[in-house]
Amino acid sequence: MKIAAACTLFLSGCAAGTQSALNADGPAASELRSLILLFVAVCGVVFVLVMSVMAWALVRRKNQAPGEPQSERSMGRVVNGAIVMTFLVISFLTITSFYATNGVDRGRDNQPTIAVRGQQWWWQFTYLDADPAKTFQTANELHIPVGTDVRLRLDATDVIHSFWVPNLTGKQDLVPGRDNRLTLHASKAGIYRGQCAEFCGLQHSHMALLVIAEEPEDYARWLESQRETAAAPTDGDAAAGELVFMSKPCAACHTIRGTEASGTSGPDLTHVGSRSMIAAGRLENTRGSVAAWIADPQTLKPGNNMPLVPLTGEELRQLSAYMSGLR
Repeated sequence: MKIAAACTLFLSGCAAGTQSALNADGPAASELRSLILLFVAVCGVVFVLVMSVMAWALVRRKNQAPGEPQSERSMGRVVNGAIVMTFLVISFLTITSFYATNGVDRGRDNQPTIAVRGQQWWWQFTYLDADPAKTFQTANELHIPVGTDVRLRLDATDVIHSFWVPNLTGKQDLVPGRDNRLTLHASKAGIYRGQCAEFCGLQHSHMALLVIAEEPEDYARWLESQRETAAAPTDGDAAAGELVFMSKPCAACHTIRGTEASGTSGPDLTHVGSRSMIAAGRLENTRGSVAAWIADPQTLKPGNNMPLVPLTGEELRQLSAYMSGLR
């Protein structure tokens, strides 16, 4: 019973889900899934052959005296054949892997381009446009249109990170001082979870992202809404919260377009209320979660770069109302 339970637990990791290379919804991911299945099939055949030859050798050894010339010659042929087959199998898998992974970046210069920057421990996305006035930033949630190749320009601020959305494409490292590229393509609308796949420090496991693939018309509407500046708060608590934000160190670290806040060390918060999560997937984006994060970010995500800002209970209530209203 215990063995069955253990097997069930381990095999559950093979199920296709919201973050699985076996549940491919993009051309690059489909090629990589085929590569995985090919590797499993070839390695399975090799395992069966090796076990069969080993069993044959053990049986044969029982029936022949050691040192017989015929036995030595036969074993020599088997060994030589195994060496040749090993070379051929490894060469085949290497060439196949090269061509499959080569399609991870098949980008063209006229594709929509998004600059992705990995930081400890969150993702910064800059939607680039030929018109600088239309360029804007978001954090931790990446929107893309369905059926379109989107070029990602990858770099990092501090240490090496790795961008990985297994349902859509393979892994690509973000290296400080180096400009790497990756093409993202979603075949259907949906929400796909990604993760930093390179150990990058204490909160590596809490550096998640979401890729939200939308129909082109929905994506166009999202782009227009994100390019707008933050709307002035109409609620009394939210209006008071804006004053709290501007009077505290928050405005020195974060940008809210349309206000005097123009910090660059933290995520752009212009439309933070429209995101489904905060702190790179650590918390669901609710007013209560926002308040908890502002009140004590180091308890929720130890080691992150957001300092503890002293606030009264009233200021915290007002500031969380302002943050949640930034849509």
